[in-house]
Amino acid sequence: MKIASHAEHIHDHPHEHGPGCSCGEHHSHVEVQLLQTLAGLLFVINSFLVEWLFARDSAVADVSAMIGAVILGYPIVWTAIKDLRAGSLSTNELVALAVIASFSSGHYQEAGVVAFFMLLGQIIETRTAEGARASIESLIKLTPTKARRLKGAQEEEVPVRELGVGDVIRVRPGDNVAADGVIVSGQGSFNQANITGESLPVDKKPGDEAFAGTVNLTGVIEIRVTRAGQDTTLGRVRDLILAAEKTKLPIMRIMDQYMGFYTPLVLVIGALVWAFTQDLSRVIAVFIVSCPCAFVLATPTAMVAALSAAARLGILIKNVGDIELAAKINAFVFDKTGTLTSGRLAVSRLAPLGGISPAELLRVAASAEKYSNHPTAKALAQLAAEAGVPMAEPKDFAETAGRGIQAQVEGERILVGRAQWLKDNGVTEDFLKSVDVNETEGFSLIFVARNGRCLGWVGLRDQIRGEARESLAALKEDGVRRIAMVSGDRQPVASLVAREIGCEEVVGDCLPQNKVEVVRQMRGKGYRVAVVGDGVNDAPALAAGDLGIAMGAAGSEVAIHSATIALMNNDLRRLPFLVRLSRQTRKVINQNFLFGVLFVVGGLVLAALKYINPIVAALMHVAGSLIVVFNSFRLVRHGEELEPFQPPPAPSPETPAHDHPEHEHRHPADLAPRPA
Repeated sequence: MKIASHAEHIHDHPHEHGPGCSCGEHHSHVEVQLLQTLAGLLFVINSFLVEWLFARDSAVADVSAMIGAVILGYPIVWTAIKDLRAGSLSTNELVALAVIASFSSGHYQEAGVVAFFMLLGQIIETRTAEGARASIESLIKLTPTKARRLKGAQEEEVPVRELGVGDVIRVRPGDNVAADGVIVSGQGSFNQANITGESLPVDKKPGDEAFAGTVNLTGVIEIRVTRAGQDTTLGRVRDLILAAEKTKLPIMRIMDQYMGFYTPLVLVIGALVWAFTQDLSRVIAVFIVSCPCAFVLATPTAMVAALSAAARLGILIKNVGDIELAAKINAFVFDKTGTLTSGRLAVSRLAPLGGISPAELLRVAASAEKYSNHPTAKALAQLAAEAGVPMAEPKDFAETAGRGIQAQVEGERILVGRAQWLKDNGVTEDFLKSVDVNETEGFSLIFVARNGRCLGWVGLRDQIRGEARESLAALKEDGVRRIAMVSGDRQPVASLVAREIGCEEVVGDCLPQNKVEVVRQMRGKGYRVAVVGDGVNDAPALAAGDLGIAMGAAGSEVAIHSATIALMNNDLRRLPFLVRLSRQTRKVINQNFLFGVLFVVGGLVLAALKYINPIVAALMHVAGSLIVVFNSFRLVRHGEELEPFQPPPAPSPETPAHDHPEHEHRHPADLAPRPA
């Protein structure tokens, strides 16, 4: 077993504990080892009590101490023997030699106390390291073990493992979703924090996708299963995180190469101490303090803590080396559509004419477009729902692709569409003179007419993400020197978006190969470049950067596999958080390494000069390891300002289940014309 065995242990499956810390302990079950350690400690304590109460040189005290030392020392010595039989030499043998030397010289109490502290340190480290993984391993428990499957009109409860593609399951309020699927019946709000890290619940309706492990807060939902078991988004997320834990930072690989020389070096130091002092106690103390658990734990504990903090916020880091790389990023290249913008049309301007109110203009347009599937119709319906504007039922609905629609709304003939569409259908007034925005800058304009008279126009555009400006400003504050936006959209449109979000460098009219060229040119000038895109059409550019970050990867297998880091939601604030987390992780690792080196070197000097005895050396060993572990765990709390949403308590009977604060409707008076 190599000296890095503890680092490797941290990555083992939680139910298959391998060898523990390289201090020389092996454990199959921490609980059994804890009981064994306590039993041995009782015998050692009993020996001290007998000496204190009865006689200084009592045979009973010696026997009690010897039994305790055997119980405590056995797992340490046995692990060292197994290492030697396997042809491996590690620091396990140093601790075993220290325990055997104390025992053979008749210092049973000293042997027992030393073995106790070494075992105690290993148990605490193991349990604490597993605690760092709690947020990752909790992913396993998010999917329920049972599901309510529908067979015709009958509902049956079946194990989740029996679910297959095409099954229909029923999810009641408060239930976790058992498999990925598409909602076929019902509406409700879902807490997706477990998957995406989103801070607010998401409303879903028939046709929307639901993910395994998310929580249905309201409504009874029926879902047709599309992915089950390990194929679900949750299953892939968990596998990727656990795979990342098994990867190593470059510094860890360097340690593996050189640690094979460490144990022979310590044995030589121990031999020199014995040659000059003839003091076995000093040699034993040297062996104990030379066990470099604090040094070995420096990187893996920080890494696991950082992975836990990132996973909590929906950031998948596939290779732990990317944590270190993110700290060096000094340039970002963003795709526009779907990354800095939502990729969906949203109403940006309501311009009523002739004394019509904005609310009336919206009501007429949204009502006429009610049965259209065009993005324009969806944007109007969304704004009407948010503002609480009621829609009327249209009749004689007819849609002409690419031009507009006509319908009867409350007995009146309504036209909604392009300017030419209104003119072709008998609207003769000069309504274009009221337009004060330019369609070449990304606006899509539709005009609304009632009974041959123009009521006004609606400006729509791709919606910029609300946090885009804030996130780019945060990246600049964190030392990112160059931020560029590349887009396949027209240059005027891209420039307008760039101005609104504070991005100084923008390239429009980009084909995929042009985006790759922009990234390569930037890297050629010495920048470390992170490329951020939607993970599908941006795959070539993502691969060309030092770091590829896919946005909104939840449910998208292509997105999850096309980038080195995947954001499970579309919150751009995760990017400056990732940079800060990376830099803090590197700082913590450096602190841990410095402390580990000082601890070993200082301990060797103190032990050789007999300023510390074996018992104090064992105490120092435990304290040093815990200092490193708890220093690393500070990383787990990073990003608490972006903490996932916690579902509210179940609504009381007096409060309708659908009344969430985030659904608060705006008054129609709020729909005043907005500047472009």
